[in-house]
Amino acid sequence: MSMIVYLSGEIHTDWREQIIEGAYGLDVHFESPVTDHAASDDCGVAILGEEPNKYWHDHKGAMVNAIRTRKGIAGADVVVVRFGEKYKQWNAAFDAGYAAALGKSLIILSQPEHQHPLKEIHAAALAVTEEPAQVVEILRYVLTGKLPD
Repeated sequence: MSMIVYLSGEIHTDWREQIIEGAYGLDVHFESPVTDHAASDDCGVAILGEEPNKYWHDHKGAMVNAIRTRKGIAGADVVVVRFGEKYKQWNAAFDAGYAAALGKSLIILSQPEHQHPLKEIHAAALAVTEEPAQVVEILRYVLTGKLPD
């Protein structure tokens, strides 16, 4: 069995790399949004032209990024959404809702202190984890049927 996993959410820590490295040897292909914050913010104006108004600058970027995000989530077998500690990640919440609406298997990676604000998102998930290693163990179990040592 092989699997495509889309890694969405927080971009300020190395959680994606931890999951990818931990899943080494499993038949998993990983996809993600553009994690270069500046490139993600400026892709719309870099490609479609400058905008003097910050709203339209951001809007162009959001639309261009949505092409990648929609494709990645729609093509995934599993969507992992990480909610970080520092920022309010509305885009992560949107991605989790979009994945849930598409009926994707959803794994949430979040901190215990966010249980209350994320309760609806947690309720839509098939698993709620606190560490990247837990995500790896879920993927390993799903793909091999083996429990952690």
